[in-house]
Amino acid sequence: MDQREEKIYCAADYIKSKIGGRHPMAGIILGSGLGNLADKIEDQIVIPYKEIPCFPVSTAVGHKGNLIIGILGGKCVITMQGRFHYYEGYTMEQVTIGVRVMKVLGVKYLFVSCACGGLNTSFKVGDIMAIKDHINFLPNPLIGKNMDDFGVRFPDMSHPYDMELIRKGHEIAKENGFDLKEGVYVAGTGPSYETKAEYKYFKLIGGDAVAMSTIPEVIVARHCGIKVFGVSVITNAAHDTEKEDFVNDEQEVIKAADTAVDKMTALFTGLIAYI
Repeated sequence: MDQREEKIYCAADYIKSKIGGRHPMAGIILGSGLGNLADKIEDQIVIPYKEIPCFPVSTAVGHKGNLIIGILGGKCVITMQGRFHYYEGYTMEQVTIGVRVMKVLGVKYLFVSCACGGLNTSFKVGDIMAIKDHINFLPNPLIGKNMDDFGVRFPDMSHPYDMELIRKGHEIAKENGFDLKEGVYVAGTGPSYETKAEYKYFKLIGGDAVAMSTIPEVIVARHCGIKVFGVSVITNAAHDTEKEDFVNDEQEVIKAADTAVDKMTALFTGLIAYI
């Protein structure tokens, strides 16, 4: 076992000692401003990241930094109330450690969320987009010696996001009275927001939404054999960059994300009940 794996099992063993024999089957990672979804989880055990050995601590605005184990949709889930970002100065090993810890704890499904700029002109602030594919401008988290116990050297990424869960997500959204968009997610390093020229470029190559996270966790999850459902909450209209008064503001992003919590809760709860 190399040093990377020692850190994963160190964190997992500590979490096991705190959760009383619970066995989560689904993992959730909540992005900027979306942490309030965790309030809907029942029978909670809350573990602050700072208490978990070998585990990073969230420093980004809107990321509360708690690991929550409880019941959602009738199933045991483990939820990261805040993620780790490359722009915080963390390595890709640190950015994705939570996913590998979830794998050790027995997680079979991962539900990821993020706040995004909407590149698609049909998207408006408050819309939720199911991620059907992605374009990655972040370092690949699998670079380096392969962790053979977790997955193969060259994992297939033809379908990183589970098609069955996307189909079911559309049904759940319709049942709850909202439209679930669908599109391609683009991730850059951040922390600066994109320039107008970059927005145009990302649209040109097929992007529908853009942000600074998520893809590394998805790649590691698929490497581990975990099925993934991802959603982007559209928190600013990046397709309106030609307006003279266009500006990106992190507080406005968090406020916009907060308006989507009820939709996100209905979607994730319904999907977790389904699996």
